[in-house]
Amino acid sequence: MAIDHASPLGLKIRGPMGGGQCDDDAENQRWPPWLKPLLSTSFFVQCRIHADAHKSECNMYCLDCMNGALCSLCLAHHRDHHAIQIRRSSYHDVIRVSEIQKVLDIAGVQTYIINSARVVFLNERPQPRPGKGVTNTCEVCERSLLDCFRFCSLGCKIVGTSRGYRPRKKHVSGGGNKKKRAALKDVRRCDSEDSCTGSSGASSDKSSVVQSFSPSTPPPTSASCRPWNKRRKGVPHRSPFGNLIVEF
Repeated sequence: MAIDHASPLGLKIRGPMGGGQCDDDAENQRWPPWLKPLLSTSFFVQCRIHADAHKSECNMYCLDCMNGALCSLCLAHHRDHHAIQIRRSSYHDVIRVSEIQKVLDIAGVQTYIINSARVVFLNERPQPRPGKGVTNTCEVCERSLLDCFRFCSLGCKIVGTSRGYRPRKKHVSGGGNKKKRAALKDVRRCDSEDSCTGSSGASSDKSSVVQSFSPSTPPPTSASCRPWNKRRKGVPHRSPFGNLIVEF
């Protein structure tokens, strides 16, 4: 047991072997304590305290109290606290960059301009099938991104930068074409091998049989070679009533 003079008891207590708990603590210290509760909070629900009020929609969050979503009337009890406003875009929660970048590092998260304001999304928005020509996707949910970003939301950044996280395999477009090309190469190789074995005079039935995808031209028959067998047109005859003159 080592002696630590800085300790009030003069003893230095060593933690358990392994350091797993220390790694978890270090992981949690990378982010503010209010970030994960913020991402797991349900916003735009009716406030239970001010349900009868006109503006009872919960779209505020107090970073100091971390006690869930708040409505505008609840802010009267959080005047000296740091509260932020959550907004909606296509049924997803967003927050303005001007508010969140003061208290959190959002580097690597793609930003969007909605209603003339630059915002970031709180949670992931999976996109299993990226569009054609997409070269960069989110490292967590594979949503299409610009080339200068890594994540589509704050939640994806927490997951993607955590210890021991392994990014998913990128969706490779045109994989079916590669398989088709490989199949065509195998077919051509088999055809070349069959032709080589057939020319070498092998006695096997498989090598002697020549497969064809179109029927061969039938041999000409004797009837088809005789030009005089073709039927000639007869001499045209006039109508029997063509020269009939009707007299009155």
